[in-house]
Amino acid sequence: MQPTTLFYIIISILIISFVIDKILDTLNERCFDDELPEKLKDVYDEEAYKKSQSYKKTSAKFSNITSFITTILTIVFFLVDGFKYLDAFARSYTDNPILVALIFFGVIILGSEIVSTPLSYYSTFVIEEKFGFNKSTKKIFFLDKIKGLFISVLLGGGILSLVIWFYQVTGKNFWIYAWILVAAFSLFINMFHAKLIVPLFNKQSPLEDGELKTEIEKYAKKVGFTINNIFVIDGSKRSTKANAYFSGFGAQKRITLYDTLINDLNTKEIVAVLAHEVGHYKRKHIIFNLISSILLTGFTLFILSLFVSSPLLSEALGVSTPSFHIGLIAFGILYSPISEVTGLFMNYMSRKFEYQADNFAKDTFESEALITSLKKLSKNSLSNLTPHPAFVFAHFSHPTLLQRITNLES
Repeated sequence: MQPTTLFYIIISILIISFVIDKILDTLNERCFDDELPEKLKDVYDEEAYKKSQSYKKTSAKFSNITSFITTILTIVFFLVDGFKYLDAFARSYTDNPILVALIFFGVIILGSEIVSTPLSYYSTFVIEEKFGFNKSTKKIFFLDKIKGLFISVLLGGGILSLVIWFYQVTGKNFWIYAWILVAAFSLFINMFHAKLIVPLFNKQSPLEDGELKTEIEKYAKKVGFTINNIFVIDGSKRSTKANAYFSGFGAQKRITLYDTLINDLNTKEIVAVLAHEVGHYKRKHIIFNLISSILLTGFTLFILSLFVSSPLLSEALGVSTPSFHIGLIAFGILYSPISEVTGLFMNYMSRKFEYQADNFAKDTFESEALITSLKKLSKNSLSNLTPHPAFVFAHFSHPTLLQRITNLES
């Protein structure tokens, strides 16, 4: 295959991916004004439903503009041999392959932030502010950006450096050592994310003694779930949207409740939400997701090892000197169709697991409290209650509200 042919395949993948996404978005947008199903008519009153429709349309329009801008910039960067000039820029400072790669990706990250930060700022302080969601300040917004960038550089740069070092030392067998590294890192982050990363952005406090804690502990004892760590996170300093999640294993496992969740739901509804989260743990969903992620990573790294050293990948991007970082860019795009397929499978499994967790909550607690909590959370976040089935299949990791309620009532 000629490098030019591979180049046009890469461009075609970018364009086709964009077109497919826009087709799905268009189908979904056509459902925004659909009449609410009978089971969901009590979620919104007339005024709130109009507000939710306005929010959906505004968000969709902005998302379309954002994706168009980023796609055009990406394609233009390819067409003007941007990677060739960026590679030459990095090599003008050093010949060390690891440092060249760090400079190369560092510039890409910087350029991405320059483009994405104004868009993110508009989304937060214009759209989210207009619809009453935003509680963040400009100081918090930019501090989050700086902290996120620092973590990305520190962790991403460290992992990338080790992977390239493995490549230099072991050649095509680098994928085995890289796989072990990424698997160990994934396990470590899953265990200690709440202790090491979350505190950089949010304050976490143990749930105070009272009715809620008593009811949670009573339920946990009933289902044989040992939980010593129940925390409340100050999500309200950024948004009014609510959430709850489970993290860690063994002695490190903890349940985290957003303070907005506690404000929006009553005690029984919060316990129902936690029963759902406990269901994920009891049904081994967290273990499945972790193992699946590790296996998919290993598969991807193995395929990468077969092609990353090929001069064809570098030449397709206009770079005459084969290198790991250029091969990684080309491979990432060529592999994206496979990634989309595996993503569809993982979304399917995730939706299946949500039903199982709902059923666990129904069997061990009660369905009505979970139904009312889901309705309240959907209302407060102005959720789209009538998404197109194709959009759900492609993008949703959870069943729709109607599907979940139908299942809980069955």
